[in-house]
Formats: sequence, C-alpha cells, structure tokens
Amino acid sequence: MSPSFRRKQKTENRKPAASPQGLPLVAIIGRANVGKSTLFNRLTRSSQALVADLPGVTRDRHYGRVTFDDRTFLLVDTGGLVGGEEEIGALVRRQAEEAVAEADVIILVTDGREGPQEGDALVVDYLRRTGKTLLLAVNKIDHPGLEAIAADFYRFGLDPIYSVSATQGYGLNDLLEAIVRHLPTLPELPTPAPGIRVAVLGRPNVGKSSFINRFLGEERLLVSDTPGTTRDAIDTSLTLEGTDYVLVDTAGLRRPSHVDQGLERLMVLKTIKALSRAEVAVLLLDAGEGLTGQDLRIAGLIEDQSKGCLILVNKWDLVPRELQEKTLVKVQDGLEFMAYVPVLPLSVKTGYNLRKVFPLISDIYEQSGRRASTHQLNELIRELTSRVPPPRHRDRPVKFLYLTQAEVHPPTFIAFVNQPQGVPDSYRRFLVKQLRERLAIPHAPVRLFLKGRKRHER
Repeated sequence: MSPSFRRKQKTENRKPAASPQGLPLVAIIGRANVGKSTLFNRLTRSSQALVADLPGVTRDRHYGRVTFDDRTFLLVDTGGLVGGEEEIGALVRRQAEEAVAEADVIILVTDGREGPQEGDALVVDYLRRTGKTLLLAVNKIDHPGLEAIAADFYRFGLDPIYSVSATQGYGLNDLLEAIVRHLPTLPELPTPAPGIRVAVLGRPNVGKSSFINRFLGEERLLVSDTPGTTRDAIDTSLTLEGTDYVLVDTAGLRRPSHVDQGLERLMVLKTIKALSRAEVAVLLLDAGEGLTGQDLRIAGLIEDQSKGCLILVNKWDLVPRELQEKTLVKVQDGLEFMAYVPVLPLSVKTGYNLRKVFPLISDIYEQSGRRASTHQLNELIRELTSRVPPPRHRDRPVKFLYLTQAEVHPPTFIAFVNQPQGVPDSYRRFLVKQLRERLAIPHAPVRLFLKGRKRHER
C-alpha cells in the first residue's frame, strides 16, 4: 500500500452522520477474474479502524462504506451481487444497466495483464453514452514498471486511466482521489420532515404498495408529500397516534417485476440506497411463498447495515388455520440470525394486525436510541464474565477490561480486551444477547466491537 494512500485514510471509527439523501453510491463492474472483489475488499477494509467479524448471514459482503478525505460513500461490488461470474455478454450488460441506474460513479475494472478483450469497447461505449462518471481501472499493475502495458487501454478514449494493483495497493490513492472528486456535491437541503424514517422493503408483489396505501388511505392519518432528496423520490410524512413517521421512498423495489433471477438480485442496489436513508426497516414477506432466497438477501442487508427491523408476513388470510403455526415457525427458524427482530403475521387485505405495526416500529426506534452509562456497562461486563468466563486463548485467560457505549441508532458498544482475537463468535453472541436482555433493548440491532488494550510507548 502506498504511503499516501495510508495517510489519507480515516483513522477513527466514526459513523457518518445520517442524512435524508443517503450516501453516494460507487459501483464496481467488469468481466470475471479481473479483480473486482479484491479491489472492493482492499478499499472497504482499509477504511476501518475497528475490525470485527460480526456474526450474521452476510459474511461475504458485497457493499461497504469507504471514507476518504472526509467524504464517505457506499461501494458496491456488482459481480458479487449477481451471484456468479460469466464472460462479457448479456449479464455484464445488465450489471452495467443496473449500476448506471443507481450509481453516482462507476469503476470499470479491467485486467492489465490480459489487455483489452473482445466486448470491452462495447461496454465502455455504452457506459460513456449514459453520461455517468466512468473511471477505468486497469488492475494487476503491481509496480510502476508495468504501467506501460496499460497503454493499450487508451484506445477506449478514456483519460486518465488508473493503473492499480488491488492486491498490493499500488495506485489506489489516485483512484480514490478521482472517486471523491466526482462524487455529487451534497445540496443544501431544507430541514427534513420530522419523524422516524421507515423503509418498506421486499420482493416484487409481496404487497408493499398495498401496505403503504392502506395506511395513507386512513382518514385519521395526517399525510403530506415532501419532495424527496434522491432522484425521483418522494418521501411521505404521516402522523399516527401522536407519533411522526416518514416513509422513505423505495420505488425501485415497489414496481412489479418480470425480471430474471440475475436482475432480481441486482435490486439490492436499490435496497442499499433506501436503507442508508432509513432508521427502521420493514421487510414484507409473502406468507404463501414462505421465506425465499431474495428475502434472505434483503434481510441480510438490513442486518449488515444494523438497522432496526420489523418482519411482516403478509397475506396471512390465505394461510389455512391449521398451517399458520407451522408457517410462522419456518419463517422464524429461517431468520434465526435475526432472532431479535419481531415477526408479525398480518393481512393488508383484511386489516389483521395492522394496528400493531407502527407501535412496534416506534418501540424498535426507541430501543435503538437508548444509551447506558459506562458505570452500568462495566458493572454488567464484570458480572457476565465472572458468571460465564470466556474460554482461554493460547493457554492465557481472556480478560475484558471495560465496556463503553460509542453510539446509538444502532446501540454500539466497544469492549476493551487483552486478547480480542481470542474471543470466539459464540461468546460475542452470548454478550450481545445479554446486553439486549439486561439493558431492556430486545429488538435493537446491537453491535459489539472488540478492541485490544493500547500499549503506551516508553
């Protein structure tokens, strides 16, 4: 990694302030085996000061936050999103189309060792005609002496070309500077509408629009349309029983779809942008179809972004009474990695359980905003580790020195440990579960980071 690249990285684990317009999105696209995932991993991991192997369904992450020069953006590896690599052709074209629709900046990754390949020019021409910012990264250039072999890529008419090595870190400083330079300038926005920001998510045809319209159609709701702060978005404000809410626009996921599996997977791009603007996510499932792979992908994104969440199993009126308990258990078992999330069966058509939805959303939001004192947390961690000691690591005891809360929304805790690498995932899950129970935040998306004790230089 070049010294300049290291110097400009943020050294704090500071969460960017939430904003109604969300974060800019940068998409990585390209052919198979050009190094897209390696580049993604290098850029996202280098910006993290506190690293934790958080348990969950999305260990293989395909998006992440990157902070560079005081700008933060979401980076998406579209190759990972389509669930498989193929040669240049229709699939890469669809990747490009989806990336163009959602991204503010696009990085086209090519293989410098192989040189330009058949079909590359068509993709470059298509991307350039969209008017979106396009950066051409020629990967696998491991040192300056190899930059000459990247000259062939100038035939595409893009200048400059960014010669990089995702494995060695060479050239990434220049690439990041270009990305940040082309990010959209955040406009001066009016004060956003007050209220809990709620994103309603789910696969096509699970009833998202019907769910939203059912509430907006109630006469007792005070409804106003607030111009949205993302492209073609309208956020809807409503007040219910004295509590303000803002339904975050998720039009990209509302449209009925006749797309194939590859494109359906790419809809997570829209989910990511909606989630970045929300504080609580509502995930609708179809009771008749049960928990599908796409439902799990969306749930994994919610978990990965540490958003408060409510799972609604819609079309409950279509489930025979004798199968209802079994259906609910199957959903809960499939979402075991989000066992803290309430699961509520309902029917938008008949109104069954609709009255419980927004009180639950309010409760989830309130729990996610609670803060515990350091004294209370230290008393708790001493009690827990005394009652159930962590396993020894390399024949040495693992000691928790103290515990503090760094953030709310979501509740984020930092435990200082003499050997953080010696704390297994099972023990971390035990601590997170105990934090939820003892702090009375059973539905909050708790994050627990482990940090080693600082050694003072003499």
